[in-house]
Amino acid sequence: MSVADGGAGECVFCQIASGAEPASIVRADDEVLAFLTHQPVNAGHVLVVPRTHVVGLADLPDATGAAMWKLAQEIATTLRHDPAWSDGVNLHLSDGAAAGQHVFHVHLHVIPRFRGDGLRITDERHHPPTRHELDEAATKLRGALGR
Repeated sequence: MSVADGGAGECVFCQIASGAEPASIVRADDEVLAFLTHQPVNAGHVLVVPRTHVVGLADLPDATGAAMWKLAQEIATTLRHDPAWSDGVNLHLSDGAAAGQHVFHVHLHVIPRFRGDGLRITDERHHPPTRHELDEAATKLRGALGR
């Protein structure tokens, strides 16, 4: 389901958080919940979401973001401790349509990985940026931070 307008009333993650839609819950508390995605890369692929409707990172309260990260880290650590679950783990968050966000309620993927599982998260540029270009971008970003 895609919620382009960010409306909480139509948001499938809000419906899961309220219990109106079914989900395979892994962990839940008053602020965040984690559940298995219905489109997993591998078994154990979890989504960690805030209970309140937040479209993207710019609107995510710091404490809620910290709670999401803490839960994702705990799940990832559990997945890494048992080779039956994974050889590795990716944490992935898409913020905005251009980044591939399809459900407009911020969510953090915890993706168990195995060698050869077919998922590719790479940039195969033929011409990587020069050190000068990287330094220029870093200077520009430093200036923009905290505005």
